[in-house]
Amino acid sequence: MKTKRVLAFSLSLLAASQLHAAVELLNVSYDPTRELYSEFNKAFASHWKKQTGEDVKIATSHGGSGSQSRLIQDGSEADVATLALAYDIDAIHDKGSTGAFDKPLIPKDWQSRLPHNSSPYTSTIVLLVRKGNPKNIKDWYDLAREDVSVITPNPKTGGGARLNFLAAWSYGLKKFGGDEAKTREFLGKIYKNALKNGLPPAARAGTIAFTERKLGDVSISWENEALLVKKQNPDYEIVTPSVSILAEPPVTVVDGYVDRHNTRKQATAYLEYLYTPEGQDIIGKNFYRPWDPEVKAKYASQFKNLSLTTIADFGGWTQAQKTYFSDRGVFDQIIKGIRK
Repeated sequence: MKTKRVLAFSLSLLAASQLHAAVELLNVSYDPTRELYSEFNKAFASHWKKQTGEDVKIATSHGGSGSQSRLIQDGSEADVATLALAYDIDAIHDKGSTGAFDKPLIPKDWQSRLPHNSSPYTSTIVLLVRKGNPKNIKDWYDLAREDVSVITPNPKTGGGARLNFLAAWSYGLKKFGGDEAKTREFLGKIYKNALKNGLPPAARAGTIAFTERKLGDVSISWENEALLVKKQNPDYEIVTPSVSILAEPPVTVVDGYVDRHNTRKQATAYLEYLYTPEGQDIIGKNFYRPWDPEVKAKYASQFKNLSLTTIADFGGWTQAQKTYFSDRGVFDQIIKGIRK
């Protein structure tokens, strides 16, 4: 009888400990979202505690979007992915599996599960220069000058780096009347200037190279990253190019892993909270462009109006990836030509 009582007591203690144990989520994200999710994670944890009484802890991993996508494909058990490009999440569907029955980690229609094609914020690409703009950089064309040194990450590993390339390509097509040969030559000059410093693996590494290591005359940057740098250090200015590209960083629950971890409810609520007025305010405060009309109006003064191309102009991400960033694609051809 005594043994049974001890066993029952032990089981009740175990149940109580499980009841009060914090739920843990892993958000695998791209490089410049560190400040955004540091603030957002605290806000969501507080919101979830008030709503459910449950503690939730969120760990966030950062790196180049392409590299982060491959981490999940290779078995990093993310509950949610918040990456730079839809292509990088599509790749998780195409190439990642739970290992059990070879089932995809996420469904093919993942983008239909949340508003705005599962992109809770947008951004774009701008040019970051030092105070006084000593090289008098006004637009993309100046990045091709022989006296200019450029910082831009490697499109093979970073999502923003692919946007940098496509934004410059869009400018080239417009400037040269759609002439792809001249546009390719123009991009070759920009990347020749970038190779003077090497190609950092991701956006934040590029920012560090420019602001801390003092490399380069101009950094091709996410708008939110450039605005953050300018806020923290008055020694930098932003040049808004005449043409840029719309960035729509997407988010998704990673179904194979939330089902394994029994965290679908919490992970889904975490992403949905990005779309609430509270979440959208944190987004705007961290220099991403929010969707909520009132929040958008609140932060409108920090964003410039730009002429934006979209990924649809390149046939969508699958086509753009194949044409420009696959092995022996346009980017590889340009780099090979520079190194000859």
